Amino acid sequence: MHQHLRRICLLLVVASSSSSALAADAGHGSDLAKRWCASCHVVANGQTEASADVPSFASVARRPDFSPEKLAFFLLDPHPKMPSFPLSRTEAGDIAAYIGSLRP
Repeated sequence: MHQHLRRICLLLVVASSSSSALAADAGHGSDLAKRWCASCHVVANGQTEASADVPSFASVARRPDFSPEKLAFFLLDPHPKMPSFPLSRTEAGDIAAYIGSLRP
């Protein structure tokens, strides 16, 4: 029950900050992704190493149900498949904006 309430609160925070999602900094998100995410994900063209069993950021961006807001929420919610990074809402929004910028 506590986990469910936490998810609802995070969703409300992300939804209420939609104006800040519009102001997200994809350049900063790129820097964060290269520093924190590139050991597992392919985060940029030309990257030569990543884990084979995780999606590239470009493939995440191409998903039909992709939305920066949903991704930012996902990044803020602890989940077992990824290490726990202490991301702020702004940082999660910036990473999500960067991934969104990879959409064709």
